[in-house]
Amino acid sequence: MSGVVVLTDRRVARRPLVAVVAAAVAGGVRRVVLREKDLPRAERAALAVELRALLAEAGGTLIVAGPDPLGGDAVHLPAAGPYPPPNCGLVGRSCHDQAELRRLTTEDYATLSPVFPTRTKPGHGPPLHPEGLRELIEVSPVPVLALGGVETPDQVRACIGAGAVGVAVLGAIMRAEDPTAAATTLTSAFKAVRQPSGATTGDQK
Repeated sequence: MSGVVVLTDRRVARRPLVAVVAAAVAGGVRRVVLREKDLPRAERAALAVELRALLAEAGGTLIVAGPDPLGGDAVHLPAAGPYPPPNCGLVGRSCHDQAELRRLTTEDYATLSPVFPTRTKPGHGPPLHPEGLRELIEVSPVPVLALGGVETPDQVRACIGAGAVGVAVLGAIMRAEDPTAAATTLTSAFKAVRQPSGATTGDQK
């Protein structure tokens, strides 16, 4: 689990959600977390089918926020639970501090947030900043994605430099006038900083 991961939010997207995700995939994104928890299950499941097919064509993965994978095999869970996590092929967990990291058991990865001030959740924090992110990554039992306010190549580089295996973004893609260009910029920054250490561009996939 690495690279640039996109979290969805149709309420702030400048285009229909499927179109934004398609544009992000065209820009190199290969993992997307479907949020949209306010939708009825049937409607959300139908959206999951559509996005999963779109990502599959590019060799990508749809991760569903919450314990119900909606017909898939990848979920991203809140810090509040459930514990232990469900038995899925890929399980992530939202974390914000050392206490929540200690509760991890069989999860494959965690997000740590907020790293920077974020428009999506204003007032949520305080921000960890790269220094705080590094300190938490050092005690994390699983790989970490940096989340919260990541919008620029410099921020991507700072997060990877702090030890994150990737970044999770929402506003940088959902609010972008050109999601493909925004995704290309961020994925290129990730690849550039990872390759000198022996990583390959395949890590984004």
